[in-house]
Amino acid sequence: MIDYEREELISFNSAPKHYPGQKPHIATCHRHRLRGVRGVCLETILVGGKRYTSREAIARFIRAINRQATRGSEQVEALEEATQKEVERRLDEAGIEL
Repeated sequence: MIDYEREELISFNSAPKHYPGQKPHIATCHRHRLRGVRGVCLETILVGGKRYTSREAIARFIRAINRQATRGSEQVEALEEATQKEVERRLDEAGIEL
């Protein structure tokens, strides 16, 4: 949640220039706010009919989606390892050596 007293608020329309690397289209930022990425949404607040986010909220959003991506790759690696062990076990039971 954005702490408007401690965080640097930026207008939502200027949010794309605060993303690291390539500047996303404003529609992408709205998608990040509304639908999110991997279950993580960009935090915003509405003040006097104008939407704001913060540099800190953008940083939290990016950290969170990268944590999700890392967690997903760790699960894939664990599944691949378990599958490989199962294949080796079945080959061993069948008396087949590679």
